[in-house]
Amino acid sequence: MSRRLAAARPLLAILALLGAYPASAEPRTSPAEECAVCHGLDGIARSADVPHLAAQNELYMYNQMLAFRSGKRPHKEMRYMARSISLAEAQALSAYYASLPR
Repeated sequence: MSRRLAAARPLLAILALLGAYPASAEPRTSPAEECAVCHGLDGIARSADVPHLAAQNELYMYNQMLAFRSGKRPHKEMRYMARSISLAEAQALSAYYASLPR
């Protein structure tokens, strides 16, 4: 895989997530938009009690989302948010946030 394509992979994954939701009468948000509410689209949280996700380890973030989703890692808000995220979405979100500069 070329360097250019490798560098674009996380962005392509997040764009795929954003485009995965068809237009409808009721506006729906993508998982990336939902995460961005607290963690920022740039991965920099705006609140002191929310962790920054930019430049975090991709595998670590993926495993944490699965732990929140299963309830192995207790956190009320994250359990609620993660339970509707598919494995592919968790992977794409992890790749996206890991690709961002700190």
